[in-house]
Amino acid sequence: MGAGRTMWTAIKHRAGHFLPFLILLTFFCTPSGPVVVSPGPLRVHLSNPRYFTDNSGRAIYLTGFHTWANLQEFSDDSTKAFDYEGYLDLLQSHNLNFIRLWTWENAAWASWAPDTAKARIGPAFRYRRTGPGPALDGLPRFDVSRFNQAYFDRLRTRVAAANERGIYVMVMLFQGWSIERKGYRKGNSSYGNPWLGHPFHRENNINGIDGDINGNGEGEEVHSLASPEITRLQKAYIRKVVDTVNDLDNVLYEISNESNKESTDWQYAMIDYVHEYENSKPCRHPVVMTFHYQGGKNEELFDSPAEAVSPNPGEDNRYREDPPPADGSKVIITDTDHLWGIGGNRVWVWKSFCRGLHPVFMDPLEPLFADPAERNRPEFPEWEEIRKNMGYTRSFALRINLAAMEPRGDLASSGYCLATAGKARAEYLVYVPEGGTVTVDLSAAAGKLAVEWFNPRSGKTHALASVAGGARRRLAAPFEGDALLHLFAAP
Repeated sequence: MGAGRTMWTAIKHRAGHFLPFLILLTFFCTPSGPVVVSPGPLRVHLSNPRYFTDNSGRAIYLTGFHTWANLQEFSDDSTKAFDYEGYLDLLQSHNLNFIRLWTWENAAWASWAPDTAKARIGPAFRYRRTGPGPALDGLPRFDVSRFNQAYFDRLRTRVAAANERGIYVMVMLFQGWSIERKGYRKGNSSYGNPWLGHPFHRENNINGIDGDINGNGEGEEVHSLASPEITRLQKAYIRKVVDTVNDLDNVLYEISNESNKESTDWQYAMIDYVHEYENSKPCRHPVVMTFHYQGGKNEELFDSPAEAVSPNPGEDNRYREDPPPADGSKVIITDTDHLWGIGGNRVWVWKSFCRGLHPVFMDPLEPLFADPAERNRPEFPEWEEIRKNMGYTRSFALRINLAAMEPRGDLASSGYCLATAGKARAEYLVYVPEGGTVTVDLSAAAGKLAVEWFNPRSGKTHALASVAGGARRRLAAPFEGDALLHLFAAP
């Protein structure tokens, strides 16, 4: 840690019995240069494990939007750059603090494109293309023992740029859509086979690596423990990623986007390895296990050694329609990518927030590759409404004592309520999807509570006369449509 380690060593030798107190005061996590006091990496909040915290002790609510090309561009006839700074501007202007940073394991072809020319991924790629000999896409074969530093430089630059704006980055390590012909399995025979562009395809590397162990023309075995040599290469890649961003506070790691349902043991092993390797590093960061593609079970996510999970819709599409409340067993990131693909609405955002979840949006951001003046322009009003309302939820998360709040649907007739229900400093956030009136049980609250109604469509707050605690109260929104009721100790 450079200067940080030097000073910390001096403190340990000179402070003596004051050391435990000093540890509580600060946490050094800088790679070099001046020693600074930083918020520190995320970790699960001890008293309210539905949320993360940092060295501040506050509960941290994560919400934001992500898109497929925010690390590696897609290209057709020519490489067209993704406007990353414009993307961060858009996030920041909506008061959002979270993204998934996508990666792709295939350098060409894709499950959404029938030919190579329209599905190149780059320009930076994790392995060097040295040859000798051409890969199936006509470019030099990969040497999978040699990393391409340009890829990792871009990774660090983008995570660091987000860090400067207070945005957390879930760094995707592996990609389930790079190893199988998932589009074809949906019944579209025109979809491409991304395995043909994968470095572990036997025709694409100079190292004798063949990830198609069963010979079916796809590489699903790559996301398993079937090949010790491939597992060794994957662990080397994990070490390289961790070495690249470990000192940055705003990092989470996602093992893989939508790997197949047979990948569970492999994902567990990779989660354990990230934890093991970071134990040797200055900082520790959370690891997230996300939805399996078709057939995976949410129970396997919750049984994992990951700190956070991102589930599929669940029985009766619950995480879409009536999200179950977080019980604190994991931090739960509800991602529209795993629930709809592209979908959701503001009602889903507020329901998720009031159930102790962290809603994030898979954002098409059309058109991604247009002229600079057009890049990252929100195309659809409903998507912009989702962005705005995620920002509104974060404003409330920063305003309330989130660390003390828990989902208490039983206290509101609407069923959606975050509450601190003690007599001292009672506080309630109640979402009313249908609008109109709602009954709230204020029996545990003493004294008067201020009443504010927030309109999710307009973003405006309406303050009304206070209400007395100590009983059930019926309150009516002063506007039509869905509404959020905020009750808190009156000044």
